[in-house]
Amino acid sequence: MKVVAKTRKEQGSGASRRLRRAGLVPGIVYGGKGAATPVSIEHNPLYHSLRVEAFHSSILDMDLDGARERVLLRDVQWHAYKPQVVHIDFQRVAADEKITVKVPLHFVNQEISPAVKLSAGIVGHVVNEVEISCLPDDLPSFIEVDLANLEAGKAVHFSEIAFPKGVTPVAHAGDDPVIVTVTIPGAAEEEPAAPAAASAPAAAPAAKK
Repeated sequence: MKVVAKTRKEQGSGASRRLRRAGLVPGIVYGGKGAATPVSIEHNPLYHSLRVEAFHSSILDMDLDGARERVLLRDVQWHAYKPQVVHIDFQRVAADEKITVKVPLHFVNQEISPAVKLSAGIVGHVVNEVEISCLPDDLPSFIEVDLANLEAGKAVHFSEIAFPKGVTPVAHAGDDPVIVTVTIPGAAEEEPAAPAAASAPAAAPAAKK
């Protein structure tokens, strides 16, 4: 995906407000061997790009004053109540240096899993993204989680995700959170009350005189 940016010379809150009134977004490109560079980007194309999932977890081609930069989106600041981007940060990447980034999880085949087909279970996605480390050229735009074998009463943990070659998950030692759960409707309903105790036997009939 591509981003077109221009170097901006004026800085400060006043200059940023003027850029926004002109339909531009102030931003910065940092990292790598180059110095941090203040930039401006057209708002509307950027706004629509930010609505695309891959824009947040892919290496982007930035045209900066006609020169090509490879960058990664690092931060977006939005207006408090308007659909307006007020500032954006990009990080330069080098082909031989690993990056750490969060990518979305895509869950597939849950509709054919035993949990759904046989038990009418409701699958819950507890975690929707995962942090990974890899070289830029190995960066996946998402990680696929296959739920075809998911069974009722089972959960999927972080350790069960199959990561692509060259991609390493970033996790704390011993941490293995649940990422998928299954709820069976009615399974938690209260059990019926026990039947009432049998009534005392009727008194024996009086003996005849």
